[in-house]
Amino acid sequence: MSGLLDHLAPLALRRVGLLVAVFFVCALPTEAKAQGRGLGDFSAGSSASMDDGRPVDVELVVAVDVSWSMSDGEQIIQRDGYAAAFRSQEVQDAILDGVHGSIAVTYVEWAGEFSQATVIPWTLLDSKASADAFAYRLATEPPSRRRRTSISGAVGYGARLFEENGFSGMKRVIDVSGDGPNNQGPAITNARDQAVAAGVVINGLPLMTADRYTSWAAIDNLDDYYETCVIGGQGSFVIPVNDWSQFPQAVRRKLVLELAADWPVDRTDPRHPSFDAPVVQTQQSGDVDCLIGEKLWQQRQWRWLDDDR
Repeated sequence: MSGLLDHLAPLALRRVGLLVAVFFVCALPTEAKAQGRGLGDFSAGSSASMDDGRPVDVELVVAVDVSWSMSDGEQIIQRDGYAAAFRSQEVQDAILDGVHGSIAVTYVEWAGEFSQATVIPWTLLDSKASADAFAYRLATEPPSRRRRTSISGAVGYGARLFEENGFSGMKRVIDVSGDGPNNQGPAITNARDQAVAAGVVINGLPLMTADRYTSWAAIDNLDDYYETCVIGGQGSFVIPVNDWSQFPQAVRRKLVLELAADWPVDRTDPRHPSFDAPVVQTQQSGDVDCLIGEKLWQQRQWRWLDDDR
């Protein structure tokens, strides 16, 4: 037995020595490994947890039209316009001057009834750095294009995004822009009324840049259509865009109005950023057909059938 122990003792000592060596090697400082830096690592605020309920001044859904009526160049103008707006001093001041000094924002692209995509999920903006980083994300995410135009689908999708988003805003706003009337999905007036009943304000940025002679879905009075059929809620308004050169300024003015601490504001005051902007604040009951888009689509289908005969 003593011979066996004498034989095993060196083996045990070697194993103990190996364990000690491993321990000391693991305890030594190691070289830091390179890590990829995702967009979430920038100081862009952070998406709140679903049960956080963080108080903010505004919960804002930016809903942008990416239907086929928009060219690639126009898509870029839209993205760059929103990115520049969130970098602007006016918008950043509006964010920081609120009661809480913060907003929650998500950026959505939409087209047909079931064609909505959340490009940037709910993000907290509570500083210049976080607003700049949000703008950076907008500038680097590639835009997309899809078929048809369903403003009602965009409004319904946007309204659902407020549910359990982790924030508790003093206002909930859907900021919807588009270059044509609703032509797919539920009636826009139904979607609007349901969202407004849930406490959501809908503001409009009608892009009156399409030529009705080259685009079957274009209408001359898109601003009137948005006023009567799309916007809703207390203080809702429309800022029409008649030329793409106006888009960046219109976006800045619209965001300032939506985020201003004293909103609704006195827009007759020349000191206010929205002064001289073509802002229409109340819904009107003029001679506007809220089903014009659906009718234009049906006429287009009948023309195709006629051509096939």
